[in-house]
Amino acid sequence: MSTPIEDYALISDLETAAMVGRDGSVDWLCLPRFDSPACLAALLGTEDNGFWRVAPVARGPCPQRAYRPDTLVLDTRWETATGAVRVTDFMPPRAQLPCIVRVVEGLSGTVSIRSELRLRFHQGRVVPWIRAVDHGAVAVAGPDAVWLDADGPVRAVDGADSMVYDFTVPAGRRLALTLVWSPSHLPETPAPLCVPAETLLKETGDFWRRWAVQCRYAGPWRDAVMRSLITLKALTYAPTGGIVAAPTTSLPGRIGGERNWDHRYCWLRDSTLTLSCLLHSGYRDEAAAWLGWLVRAIAGDPADLQTVYGVGGQRLLPETEAPWLPGYEGSRPVRFGNSATNQFQLDVYGEVLDALWLSLRAGIPMPPHVWSLVEAMMGNLLRRWREPDQGLWQVRGPGQQFVHSKVMAWVAADRALRMGQLLGRNGSSAEWRAMRDEVHREVCREGWDPRQGSFVQSYGSSALDASALLMPRLGFLPAGDERVRGTVRALRGLRHGGFVRRYAQGGPGVQDVDGMPGGESTFVACSLWYADALAVTGHVEQAREAFERVLAIRNDVGLLSEQWDPDTNRQLGNAPQAFSHIALVETAFALSELPAGHPVDSPAGHSFAFGRRAEPV
Repeated sequence: MSTPIEDYALISDLETAAMVGRDGSVDWLCLPRFDSPACLAALLGTEDNGFWRVAPVARGPCPQRAYRPDTLVLDTRWETATGAVRVTDFMPPRAQLPCIVRVVEGLSGTVSIRSELRLRFHQGRVVPWIRAVDHGAVAVAGPDAVWLDADGPVRAVDGADSMVYDFTVPAGRRLALTLVWSPSHLPETPAPLCVPAETLLKETGDFWRRWAVQCRYAGPWRDAVMRSLITLKALTYAPTGGIVAAPTTSLPGRIGGERNWDHRYCWLRDSTLTLSCLLHSGYRDEAAAWLGWLVRAIAGDPADLQTVYGVGGQRLLPETEAPWLPGYEGSRPVRFGNSATNQFQLDVYGEVLDALWLSLRAGIPMPPHVWSLVEAMMGNLLRRWREPDQGLWQVRGPGQQFVHSKVMAWVAADRALRMGQLLGRNGSSAEWRAMRDEVHREVCREGWDPRQGSFVQSYGSSALDASALLMPRLGFLPAGDERVRGTVRALRGLRHGGFVRRYAQGGPGVQDVDGMPGGESTFVACSLWYADALAVTGHVEQAREAFERVLAIRNDVGLLSEQWDPDTNRQLGNAPQAFSHIALVETAFALSELPAGHPVDSPAGHSFAFGRRAEPV
């Protein structure tokens, strides 16, 4: 049995991240970047695939752990028969090389501790050569070297497959262990090993507290919002501003299922929500960095626009499988890379142009060539908006005329018109306006099911899709429109255990619209969209209940994965998921600012105007 997903906490240095279990084991770590090969991969296999545990010898799950307030510094406390001990885990924001620091502090009595580090490079399968060095050991395999420094002797036998350090900690004593990655061709002791652990701890805590104080959310869910924002910052690749969807790959949407995807990349679908979340919360620098990443990533021929890019903006993310990894609780295949780069997804045009419009309205400086990029994107969209696509959910089945994709084509034209009006660039406005109006008429005609009184997933289908909840947020229809209200009512049919699925599921052995068999659990972001839609249609108390239901499924340190299984009461999917935490922040703002009982009838939506009415163009 694998460690439950909700038993993991996250630490990050803003370039990569580690997943730390309640048993004190780091079971997932990719070095030196989020998308690098994993060197600790027990999360998707066994201890033979790599782990680093620091815990009492008489180990078991810790009874108590928490992040220090407004930081990503994790404290884990154990009570044993001989005393109490605390392990503090953190990753200093990257200065030169990535490192993990684990400080062990005796609180009472005397506790026997074991540190065991078993490295497995190249996705958990390459055993390194280990040799002893002063104060520790170094493991080398190919281009990678990992150094372990400790305040005491590490047992490392040349050629052994693990580094072991046994020690006792009396009350009042602190011992530190520091792991540092470096390129294997560099023979020098890495610089982070020369800095005292206490100095690194203070600098890391100060960094996060300085960052957190910028948050301007002052509503009733401040702790949840702050933890979500810190998580979002932790998933940011600082050199480029890109934000990964999650730090993990192949955590399943259903135990034993095949929906096991690599989320260590940046999705354009997150663009508008990410920018809105950051700007709303007061993080303008992060919003500007994300916009910079976005503009660089999409530069080039708009016909080549992808749905997902690497943290550096790279386009080639070949998808491979790792048969040597048994998968999380046997969920196979384990995948690295993501073939969604090859899909045509019409909705990304709307997401990009909505993000550009939001940035322009917020006063973020934009490169001078961006308007040329807008014109090129709209020229391609004018030619292609009638084509079927793989849609928001990246279905691996045949392309369809997805309603949400057409709504996002409308968003693209609408935002391009608004940008042109603001910038005094009206050369193509007539053509864009004609397209916007035609798309709107077509969606209202072909995407509406009068029998259900709801918008549906695709033209001619009766299937429901939670993406329809975004229509009022996007400004496609005002929240007071009866078609919006009818859709919100109908989408109760996607609820399971009080949470919302992405779309209707087939039965056992039935292939769903995404081309995969077996179904999945409820989707955290969709459950938050439902709360948001309830709020703007006037059902404020029901919205708060739906929102607080999501808050209740966060793990003990406030993290959310992609999905939630109400039948087994456990998190599923990659974790922590940026999409879930972004939606949490946006819904918290919406509920905190909305007058009780009054729907918001904004014809231009509130994702880009923070709830203020924008005039039609």
